[in-house]
Amino acid sequence: MRKRVTIHEIAQLAKVSTATVSRTINRVPTVDPVLARRIRKVIEKEGYYPNTNARALVRGHSRTLGLIVSEITNPFFPEIIQTFAKLGAQNNYEILLSSIDHDPRSIEITARQMFERSVGAVAILTFGGEAPLIDILTTRNIAVFAVDADRPRPLLKTIQIDYEHGIRQAVQHLAALGHERIAFIGGPQQLKTAAMRKFAVQQCMKEIDLELLPELFVDGDHTIDAGLKALSILATMRDRPSAVLCSNDMTAIGVMRAAFDLGLSIPQDLSVIGFDDIRLAQFMTPPLTTVQLSQTEIARLSFSGLLDSLDPRRGGSIRQVYSIKTNLVLRHSTALAPGCIKNRAATAFSESD
Repeated sequence: MRKRVTIHEIAQLAKVSTATVSRTINRVPTVDPVLARRIRKVIEKEGYYPNTNARALVRGHSRTLGLIVSEITNPFFPEIIQTFAKLGAQNNYEILLSSIDHDPRSIEITARQMFERSVGAVAILTFGGEAPLIDILTTRNIAVFAVDADRPRPLLKTIQIDYEHGIRQAVQHLAALGHERIAFIGGPQQLKTAAMRKFAVQQCMKEIDLELLPELFVDGDHTIDAGLKALSILATMRDRPSAVLCSNDMTAIGVMRAAFDLGLSIPQDLSVIGFDDIRLAQFMTPPLTTVQLSQTEIARLSFSGLLDSLDPRRGGSIRQVYSIKTNLVLRHSTALAPGCIKNRAATAFSESD
């Protein structure tokens, strides 16, 4: 393997001072263009890469950004992580990734990792339980970007997610298909975002006079197992629901698997709608209708918000609140309520007579 080339060796090969090489790397406009081209040719030929940590120490600010998610294994997060890392590479930032798995004990460990690596700013995309971490980081003058934070402030920017828009589309879609008994399987109620989704479902059902039956609202934990268990309970009801709304796609996938085990056909016997639109949703059988919360847009806005905090020259540092709207994505896991199908068939038969 080739030995790593130093800036001093580049200067010797280009027959210039190390200061001139440094100014060329940093694109200082006072360097003669002809000289700069010669230096860059040497850099490219020798495969020289600047030490970003050393440059950060000289400049007085870090080229490392933190990204904290709740669970790396959750299918909702890979696209966020990939987009964030890609943006980091494009902007010459290293990304320090960590997860807290909604475990209070891991908050102090995660914060210490961020301090030890001298991160410039941190995106906390845990969708709940992030308040203590925000306080710890901002107390150390580290800029933070979080989801659905209550009170943005100088060192805290936030994305406010419009859950109600997509959920209203989902509820009205099921109502238009003739579904009256609509169940909802929620997420952990200690998670603020899960509580917000449940509240949005209730409000949207009230808007169109759908009855809110307590037995049709089942608490879950955003896992496949939660969907399996919830449908096994709902299916035993004498008058079982004809449609199920889920607080996330993993729960909906569990519902679809439980329906298969129970011999229920989707969507003929049971319509199912998820939330998040993870990549796996479109490959289910049938493809899952779901409320889309763009993971790419979350990563893009949070990265942009951190850069705004670090560099006031970008002109976006005053903006503290960003927003994302959710939207229903129609696929094939919803259909007319079973009673509507029978009524329509009976009507067609009588008309033919």
